[in-house]
Amino acid sequence: MKILRKPSSPDSDNADISREIPWKLLVVDDEPDIRTLTSLNLRGFEFSGRPLQIIEAASAKEAREMLQTHPDIAVALIDVVMETDEAGLTLVAHIRNELRNLMIRLVIRTGQPGLAPERYVIDNFDIDDYKDKTELTVQKLYTTVRSALKSYRDLQTIELNRVGLHRILDITPELYNLHRDKLEEYFQGLLMQIIGVCNLGYSGMISTIDGLVATLEGKEIHVRAGAGDLADDETCAKRRNEIIELCSGAVLSEKFPDQLRQRAIVVPLRVKDELFGFIYLESGGELSEADRELIQIMANQCAAALDNFRMHHSLEESYEQAIDMLAEVAEFKDSATGAHIKRIEEYTRRLSLELGCGAEDAAAYAQASRLHDVGKVGIPDNILRKPGRLTVEEFEVIKRHTRIGDTILRRNPSLALARSVACTHHERWDGNGYPDKLSGTNIPFVSRIVAVVDVFDALVSTRPYKSPWLPEKAIEELQNESGTHFDPAIVTAFLQLYQRGALEDLVACSRGENL
Repeated sequence: MKILRKPSSPDSDNADISREIPWKLLVVDDEPDIRTLTSLNLRGFEFSGRPLQIIEAASAKEAREMLQTHPDIAVALIDVVMETDEAGLTLVAHIRNELRNLMIRLVIRTGQPGLAPERYVIDNFDIDDYKDKTELTVQKLYTTVRSALKSYRDLQTIELNRVGLHRILDITPELYNLHRDKLEEYFQGLLMQIIGVCNLGYSGMISTIDGLVATLEGKEIHVRAGAGDLADDETCAKRRNEIIELCSGAVLSEKFPDQLRQRAIVVPLRVKDELFGFIYLESGGELSEADRELIQIMANQCAAALDNFRMHHSLEESYEQAIDMLAEVAEFKDSATGAHIKRIEEYTRRLSLELGCGAEDAAAYAQASRLHDVGKVGIPDNILRKPGRLTVEEFEVIKRHTRIGDTILRRNPSLALARSVACTHHERWDGNGYPDKLSGTNIPFVSRIVAVVDVFDALVSTRPYKSPWLPEKAIEELQNESGTHFDPAIVTAFLQLYQRGALEDLVACSRGENL
C-alpha cells in the first residue's frame, strides 16, 4: 500500500498556508491601544503551519458574543478590570461553568494586579496563565501565545482520540450486523483517530470507490466518513465530491492529482491485490516517518474491516438464498401453501413490529417464518394433498413435519431461528400442542407469533379440504383460542392490526393466492 502525496516545493508551500484553517485568538481588553499593540506584536505569527486570526472584544459582554460566534477559539487573553473590577474573572467563570468550554486556553492579563492578586486568581479560577501587562514584551507575548496554542492542540488531540476511540469501541461489537450506517460510524471513529494521533488538523475523508466494492449479488457498498470541511453535510458536498473523484483516479493510477492541496495525502485501501477505496488527509505540516507508518497501519485496518464486512455481507446473502431455496422446495411439494408462505412472512413482520420488536428483529422473524412448514417435504403426497378430513393415523403422520423440519435445518447454525420455528410453531399456550408439549413462555416468542398468523391465514384461505372462512369468523376463532392455543398478548396485538385495517391486503391476497 503506497501513500500518494505531492512533492513539496517552497513556493507551493507558502501558497498553501493561506488556505489552512487559522488558530483563533480572542483579545479581550477595554483599551484600544492594548488590542492594537497585541495585533501588531503577533503579526505573521504561525504555529504548526497554521496562521493566527485575532478576534477583538472591548468588554466582557462583547467577548461573550464573540464566543458564541466563534466556538472554536483556541486562546483568550483576558483583561480583568473592564465594565467592572471583576469583569474578566466573571467572563472566565462564564466560559468554564456556563459554556462548559474546557478546551479554550485562558490567559489573564491585567494592568492592575492589586485588584486581582495572582495567587487568588489561580486558586479560584480555572485559568491557564496569569500575566502582568508590564511583563508582556514582544517575546513574552509570543511565548505565551505559542505555549497556550500548543496546550490547546494537545487537548484537541486527546479529545479527538477519545471521541474516535469511543466511536470505534461503541460500534465494533455491532460492526458485523451488516448495516452500512454502522460501518460508516466505525470509519468515522478511525478517521478521527488518525487525525488526532497525527495532529493533522480538521479535514479528512475515508471513502470506498464506487463500483469497486460489491457483494455476491452485485450490490455495491458505499462508505463515506468525513471530518472538518469534508464532513457529511450539504455545505461540503461539492468539494467532497470533487475530492472523491480525484482520489478515486489517484489510487487507480497511483498518481497524485495536481488539483489536491499541497500537503494532502491519499492512502489506498487495499487487501492483497484488491482495491476497496482510499483515505484522504490534509496535513498542516510535513508528516514524520512515524506518522506515515501509523497512517499506513490504520489504513490496513480500514481495508481489512471493509474486506471482513463484505465477506459477512456475502454470508448474509448466502443465508437469505438458502432460506429462499428451502422455501421454494416446500412450495413445490405443496403448491397450495406457496403463497401462504409469503403471506406468513409479511404477517409475521407486521405483527412483530406491533409487539414492539425492532425492525431488524422483525425482519429476522419474518424470514425464519418462511421455513415453518419445510418439514412437509417428508410427508407423503397422498396425505399432504388429501381433499377430505384426515384420519387419526394420517394426522400423526402430518405431525411429523415439525421433527422433519428440525432435522433438515439443524445442520446449519445460521438457520437456528428458522429451525426453532419449524419445530415449535404447533406448540400450544396450554401445553397440549406438539411435538414436545411446550407451554406458555417456554414456547419461543417467534413461534408463538407464527402460530397465530399461520392459523389465521389457513382459516381465511382455500384448502383442498375446506372452503375459506370469513375473516370475522377467523378472528372470532383466534379470540376463542386465546389463552389456550395462543399467547393472549399476541392475539391482542393481531386484533389491533386487523381492526386498524393493517392486514386488509394480506387477507385479500389469501383469496387470489398472490402477494
